[in-house]
Amino acid sequence: MQVLIIGAGEVGFHTALRLSREGHRVVVLDRDPEQLRKVNERMDVNTLLGPGASPKMLQEAGVAQADLVVAVTDSDEVNLTACRFAKLLARTATRVARVRSQDYLEFLEREGSKALDLDTVINPEREVANQILQFISVPAASSVADFAEGRVKLLSLRVPATSPLVGRKLMELRTAGGPVFLVAAIERGGRVVIPRGADAIHYDDLAYVVVRKEEIEPVVRAFGLHAEPVRSLVVVGGGAIGRLVAQEAVERGIKVRIIERNEERCHQLVDRLRGVLVLHGDGTDMSLLEEENIGAADVFAAVTDDEEDNVLIALLGKKMGAKRTISRVAHLGYVPLVSTLGLDLVVSPRFAAVGAILRYLRRGKVLNVAALRDEGAEVIEVEAQATSALVGRPLAEVKLPAGALVAALDRGGVVDIPSGATVVRPGDRLVIFLLRSVLAKVEKLLTVSLEYF
Repeated sequence: MQVLIIGAGEVGFHTALRLSREGHRVVVLDRDPEQLRKVNERMDVNTLLGPGASPKMLQEAGVAQADLVVAVTDSDEVNLTACRFAKLLARTATRVARVRSQDYLEFLEREGSKALDLDTVINPEREVANQILQFISVPAASSVADFAEGRVKLLSLRVPATSPLVGRKLMELRTAGGPVFLVAAIERGGRVVIPRGADAIHYDDLAYVVVRKEEIEPVVRAFGLHAEPVRSLVVVGGGAIGRLVAQEAVERGIKVRIIERNEERCHQLVDRLRGVLVLHGDGTDMSLLEEENIGAADVFAAVTDDEEDNVLIALLGKKMGAKRTISRVAHLGYVPLVSTLGLDLVVSPRFAAVGAILRYLRRGKVLNVAALRDEGAEVIEVEAQATSALVGRPLAEVKLPAGALVAALDRGGVVDIPSGATVVRPGDRLVIFLLRSVLAKVEKLLTVSLEYF
């Protein structure tokens, strides 16, 4: 696939890095020579210096040959203009733009992205807010992702020493009358593996578990975890992420407080949010946190624009006794490091944006993509095509590579955790775990089988 990336900032850089490693033909266009120098030092892609909204520069960058145009500069106006020109210069290309302005987002929600010649809009702050809200819905999990319109859940569960599953082989976990779930991947020692039935669960594993929505609670209990529903939430930072999280949490019946250091923003929050207590103050002030009894909060989230403050604030909240802590980290390279500090959830708008872009890069009819934390593995939701090698035969007879696993199947809204005897039909939705090293082989299976010819 040929991809034109407009903007070599954090999102553009990591998107280009991911694609270059996968063998895609990538061109990066940016007006900052220092950003392009960093790109050239790290990856084998073509770069071009110039403004991303210029039709002349887009033509020089080869937009006419692009299958995908991704506009992720720091300017909404540049991103939207670049995609409008791309519509004229490359009519068949898929166009993706990052948009952050609430004014633009409200217009696009009302009129649809096609009104501005876009195939899709990425709003990193909203993606992160959704991650936090999913986490709040299942507080025992380290992360939660939705597939099949929410009917299938992907939970990452940290296995406690007291778990009854420690030492048990995966093939022994499916018992008559018990909840149906599948351990599709395990992160152990910083490495993600797709396990086999003979593999056992260890203490402190991060197990990626696929489960039906209605069976979340019994599965969480089966792992020896306890999750009281979230009743109180404290958010430090009243920007877009904090506001979106607070607004939805209140609608779910959760008691919400926001701490914001900017007085003018506090007044704006009071006007926009009903049922939320807005406090003017500094989230790094321990006396304020103690005064507000942060230790009693079910969830304590630090989502200011300062990632160093966020880590410090979340660690303070954890030390004071908050049950679950969340930190927003902007720099993608910091996410694995911060995740080792004992915080329950580390979110990154830029990581979320890269993950949202991935679904437009996968071959086959891809409906959703979720990248795992170390980026060495991902989960894709696809619609099975009649031409695919996965269709019409038991999964046990499909030659899936060792690093891939069909974890769930949705047929007409009915979810099944498949076995080797499961036969995939055209139109089924499949949730597939895969290591990046076998991505090309899985994409080949998803498109056209040899028998089709």
